Amino acid sequence: MSVNAADIKIGETRESVLVDDLKRTRIVQYAGASGDFNPLHTDNRFATETAGYPGVFAHGMLTMGMTGRVLTDWVGPEALLRFGVRFKAQVWPGDTLTATATVESVEDTPDGPVAHFALRTVTQDGAEVVTGTATARLEP
Repeated sequence: MSVNAADIKIGETRESVLVDDLKRTRIVQYAGASGDFNPLHTDNRFATETAGYPGVFAHGMLTMGMTGRVLTDWVGPEALLRFGVRFKAQVWPGDTLTATATVESVEDTPDGPVAHFALRTVTQDGAEVVTGTATARLEP
């Protein structure tokens, strides 16, 4: 499902609601899938009483994985060459996350055209939780 270079423009954006009302169940499911059972993500008592947080929060890598969907839905997973993020804030149960990918540039490389993207994921309140970049191969 690669995108043709002629069909993508600098400044073009795609937005995707990644999750509406994130449930603790989904966070625990991710813990099981990833093997990361850090009690900050799974044990509310530990998160509040020992660590001093308001409660459990999502794994950063869960947020990163969900953010990647805005790209894979646009260019397809096989086109991604690079994907990296910076975690800006915790994601809490009940949050709704929306990701935006913006084409920053398109370049011709010896292996064909490549698009560079800026990424941003925010909560329902507009709080930025992830920023990042990605690169994807385009069809000539």
